[in-house]
Amino acid sequence: MLDAKVSFMTQMEIRLSTEITADAMGRTMKAMSDVLEGFDMQEVMRGDEGQDDLLTGFINALRVEGRSQKTIDRYVYEIGRMMKFLNVPTRKVTVYHLREYLAHEKARGISDNTLKGLREIYSSYFNWLQRESLIERNPVVNLGTIKVPKKKKELYTEVDLEKLKRNCTNSRDLAIVLFLYATCCRIGEVVELNRDQVIIENQKLVVHGKGDKERKVYFDAVTADALKQYMDERTDDCEALFINRYRQRMTANGIRIMLKELAKRAGVHHVHPHKFRRTKATDMARHGMPIQDVQAILGHEKIDTTMQYVQLNDTDIESSYRRFA
Repeated sequence: MLDAKVSFMTQMEIRLSTEITADAMGRTMKAMSDVLEGFDMQEVMRGDEGQDDLLTGFINALRVEGRSQKTIDRYVYEIGRMMKFLNVPTRKVTVYHLREYLAHEKARGISDNTLKGLREIYSSYFNWLQRESLIERNPVVNLGTIKVPKKKKELYTEVDLEKLKRNCTNSRDLAIVLFLYATCCRIGEVVELNRDQVIIENQKLVVHGKGDKERKVYFDAVTADALKQYMDERTDDCEALFINRYRQRMTANGIRIMLKELAKRAGVHHVHPHKFRRTKATDMARHGMPIQDVQAILGHEKIDTTMQYVQLNDTDIESSYRRFA
């Protein structure tokens, strides 16, 4: 059954989509989502409105496959939002409907990369419906691919990392910066960690990544020392690895804000958590780590995804050739 909060958010976003910009929409929806966390909601159906049994069946299939709740919530939200906009029965959705919706989203300022992600969600949904013989044809088949320009994403230089470390004003911020770089952890993985999961002397720990899959990550002696100093200074009883000034678990947004303030002091541009992950992946590859090992540390299912993270230049490739040829 479609969660009432998700349904409410979907309808609100559609209503507001022609009134405000995509950037303002993101901030508005985030604020509403935060407020609604403290409320229980129940959707009241009018007339013959009912839940889409096809979507319910698809979501049940995802659960059986072991998909994470975060993934399921995204599918429910995006498919529900699309269907609300189209306002036609699922079995009557055509490629023309999907083009209309994606064109509407692009006009709102949605990036091609996001549109590509939406196409993949719709493809999964309609593919499942077709396999289950619930529809005759998958309308996404004739939609065509959405080309996303390949942009070389920025990495931190050694100077950038040194500036960030030197401009940390407390042990917590330094520990976070070192931890993000050393472990290649996603920001969502970091904020969910508890103190008892990190045995500093072992310089390794287990994190739960996408799809709730466990993997081992590692850190060096410098990061271990920073974590120990931070832990030794704490007098609270909060179980979280990293906490805010209110002695509560830090959120992903809280870490982003901290890094933004640190970036200003350090004079380093475009500082954000995921950039540490890409930088470390590239550094490991440059130092000769096999790409399969880099893949395992990052927690990627497909090596193609890892290859998108690793950014080797001509000098790196030539050096590798001279070393192994």
